[in-house]
Parts: sequence; structure tokens; C-alpha cells
Amino acid sequence: MLIKNRKANNQQTPEWINDPPLEGTFRAIFKWGAPDRYKNPSSGFLDIIRERLNLKHDDFENHDLIGNIKVEKPKGEEEKSKIIKPDDIDGIKKIVGVENISLDRYSRVKFSKGKSMEDILKLRHGIVENIPDLVVHPENREQIREIVEYCNEKRIPLHVYGGGSSVTLGLDCLKGGITLVMNTHMNRLVEFNEKNQTITVEAGMMGPAYEKLLNEAPELLGASHRYTGGHFPQSFEFSSVGGWVVTLGAGQASSYYGDAYDLVISQEYITPAGSFKTLEYPATATGPKVNDIMKGSEGVFGVLVAVTMKIFRYFPENSKTFAFMFPDWDSTVKAARNISQGEFGMPSILRISDAEESDVAMKMYNLEGSFLDKFMKIKQYKPGKRCILMGQADGEKEFTDNIKKQVKKICKKEQGLYLTGYPLIKWRHGRFSDPYMRDSLNDYGVLIDTLEASVTWKNLHELHSRVRRYIKNRPDTICMTHASHFYSQGTNLYFIFITRAEHPDDFQIFQRGIIKEIIAGKGSLSHHHGVGRMMGPFMKSHIGEVQLDVLKAIKKHFDPNNIMNPGGILGMGD
Repeated sequence: MLIKNRKANNQQTPEWINDPPLEGTFRAIFKWGAPDRYKNPSSGFLDIIRERLNLKHDDFENHDLIGNIKVEKPKGEEEKSKIIKPDDIDGIKKIVGVENISLDRYSRVKFSKGKSMEDILKLRHGIVENIPDLVVHPENREQIREIVEYCNEKRIPLHVYGGGSSVTLGLDCLKGGITLVMNTHMNRLVEFNEKNQTITVEAGMMGPAYEKLLNEAPELLGASHRYTGGHFPQSFEFSSVGGWVVTLGAGQASSYYGDAYDLVISQEYITPAGSFKTLEYPATATGPKVNDIMKGSEGVFGVLVAVTMKIFRYFPENSKTFAFMFPDWDSTVKAARNISQGEFGMPSILRISDAEESDVAMKMYNLEGSFLDKFMKIKQYKPGKRCILMGQADGEKEFTDNIKKQVKKICKKEQGLYLTGYPLIKWRHGRFSDPYMRDSLNDYGVLIDTLEASVTWKNLHELHSRVRRYIKNRPDTICMTHASHFYSQGTNLYFIFITRAEHPDDFQIFQRGIIKEIIAGKGSLSHHHGVGRMMGPFMKSHIGEVQLDVLKAIKKHFDPNNIMNPGGILGMGD
């Protein structure tokens, strides 16, 4: 599908599109974040993209497929439901009311697409695949229970949409059916328990609302103290609490607070086999925990309707920031490992960037050529080799003071050059706005995407070199790598790649190749984005047939008619 090109007024600076998407268009679906919010690449970042992708000025004269066309049924095409009949629509209306049902094509596309590069590329090309026949906005648990029972009886596929930030094709509806949108109504506080230091919310509550409740707990909840959830993924503003849990998400502060798996105390589910709520004890010795089994289940067992989470005292005034430059990747990794195994507590944020990402960061923040840059070069911290480590400690004041003291001692021993907390503050300032740059770059055919894996310290360098080698073998491609979630036993590697691709199929082949290299390099299939349908085909080889059979047996128990998110999630097949 062709989009009319628009000429840039200036050969040097691209004409970025900073207007809100037209209502009802493909762009309104794939654009990241708020409709009227944009962030364009800095001049330094754009320079490095032009240089390393071998782009000329005229590559930024014409926009590519920008998607500002209506999501409408193609002329002459009769769209028939895959499975839902008119009687079924009437049946669902009786449960939720006509005002909570959407049949229009735009809604059906919107609520079945996430934010993976594959999703975005197809929508930019006007390719519509795997959408539901009906979108439903349930108001309460009882309505969800009735819908699950109805769909189970009629064998209607049922899918769940939280915030829509999935990057693993987890929202596709391969067999049509119904998508439940949780964030419309299922977004309420259920219970705040300060004595237990927990909060229970409905699964559709979005990140900012969740954190606001906790930060302002004295004013909003009558609490004695302020709290934080400690969970801040880059999708924080546009992801739901339930989504964090069912995809096993991890936020920027997970090294101290833990990832979503660690934060969950209890869950409430409605499944075709019945409804249940797991127990809220801090620990039990009553066999394998169903509560743990349900974490990361990605909607294949049932609908998560509410979750009880750990919360933490909120002391922003005690935060301590730090950053260091190291002469090479080896010394940076060693410092991060020694911090993680130091037994003095963990920083909430800890992040190391390899040489290519560190060079890009210097350009992005306009530090290249600065006094600091010149000073580092004199000290033999050279571009192409030097790597940055940065972080933040949170909690009680003496705790954070000691964290920073110990970090500085370790980094100095490994030749780390102290840079104050400035780089971390700069990074933190753009943390949630940086994803907006993807739209601007995509408009000119420049693709930026990520894949991440967990890895042990022993295998980190093998994984890093192997995956980088594969990505860099693609001509004119940037590969930036960082680690941002740390454990005594290892960390994660997060590969950000920037390239060009003529068609979604070309990009898919390249991306799936990276996944294969991650597995071959002894990395996990996923660290914090879940599995979805993107990684589903690799699950059997990754965890083994015996363990996959266990997941299938659980699926058979909770969902004997295979209505819950069918079609390859978690390697479940059909």
C-alpha cells in the first residue's frame, strides 16, 4: 500500500512528522505512546546512523510508508467471521452491554497488535492479519467469568489485551474469536494493606496509575508512608500491571527490587476449568506453587483479573547516582560482576554498555569533542574500546551511601574513571521518551529493534561476541549492547540493532537469525519480554520436550478446549 511522499525542506535536517496521527488510521495504531507526543533523534544520533548505515542526505528527503490512511475493509472484499456467529454477538452483548462491544475493523486491528517491529512494518504496509472478530471491554470479574464460560461452551477463541506494548506477537488472533480489553474498566484498586506491605489491583491498571497510588499513598490511601512498586520497564507508561506479570517483565530497577516474578504475592484467575485465587502467605512448603506456575503464562491458561504485589518504602531523597568509564568491555563486565557478588546490597539501577553503545551514547548526549571526551582520550579511554557503567542506589540513606561507596571502590580497582552521576541523569531523563524516536526513524525506512537474553557470567562474552558478529555481518547495521538486570549468577544482554529492510519478510528472516544465534551462544530465549508467538517455535529446543509437555499438561487442565490464546504461544502449537 503506497503512501504519498512528502519532501523535506532541508537537506541537513529531516522533516520529522510531529503531527498527531489521523483518527482511525494505521499510524494511530502503531505509533508509540501519546498521540501528540514526539521525540526526534538528536543531531549526534542522526549523524552516527547516517554514517554507519551509509545513508546520504537524499535518504532523508522522502518519507517512507507513514500509515496515515484509514483502516478500512478493502473494496470488494467480504469479510466473514472465522468462528463468531450473529447469535454469539448477541450473547456477549447480553453479558457486557452493547456499549462495551466493538465490531469495527479499526478496533479489531488496534487491540490485536503490539509494538514489535514486525507488527509495525506490516501495519505500515497496510497488511492486516490475525485479528479478532469481536472486541469486548468487560467491566468486572463476573462479566469475565460469564464470557469465559460462554466461549468455552461455544469453542470461541479468547484473547486478553492489557496495555498493548507486547513485542513478541503475543496479541495476534490466529483463529479469530474475541479479545478482552482489560485496561478500559478492569483497572481499579482492590486492597491496600500497609501492614503486610502489599497492594492488590485489577490486572488492567496501567503503570503510571499504579505508581501514583503508591507514591501518594498518604494522600490517596491514608497510609503512614510513601511507597513504590519498584517496577519500571521502558513501556511503564503504556503497559498494565497484569501484563507485567503474565509476560514476566523486568524494569530498570530490577537488580534491587526484583522483576515481576519476584514481586507477585498472589493472583486471581478465571479459567475454563474454574476460578481461583492463590494464597497470600509470604512463604509456604505445600508443594509446587500454582502461583508460580501462573506467572508468565501469557493468557494460555486463563484470564488474570487481579494481582497482589509487594511494595517498598519510597525514599527518592536518598537516591545516589554514579557513572564510570572503563578502558574496555572486559574490565566493565568484571566490575559489574564484582558489584553483583559483593554481598553489600545491590544498586536499583545498574547498567553497562559495550563499546559501540558507549560511542553512540557520547554522540547522543553531545559529549563527543567535549572537555570530558578529550580528558578521557588523554587517559587512554579511547572510542571504539571504552565502555560506560552507570547506576543508582535506592532505599534507606545509610544503605545507599554504602552502595555508592562500595561501587566506587570496585570500579576504581578495575580502572573505572568516575564521571559523577551526570550520564545516569541524562539517560534517566530520556528513558521513557526514547521509544518515540523509532517512529521518526521508521518514517524514513530506518528500522530499530531489540532482542534480549539472560546469560551466566561464564558465558557472557561468548554470547556477546557471537550475536554481535551475526548482526554486524549484515551490511550497514548498528549493534548496540548493554546489560541492565543483574544477579550473582549472571545478567542479561540486550541487543539493539538498527538497519534497513525492504519488506517485513526480509526483516523477519534477519531477526529470527538473531534468535538462533542467541540460543547457540548459550543465552536464554527471553529475559523479560515473554515468549509470545515470535519465540514460540524455539521453545521445545530451548527447554526440552519433557518440560514443554508439563506446560501442555497444565494447559490441558485449565483449558481443555484450547480457547485461551491459541496459536503457538509458549510453543503450545494449535
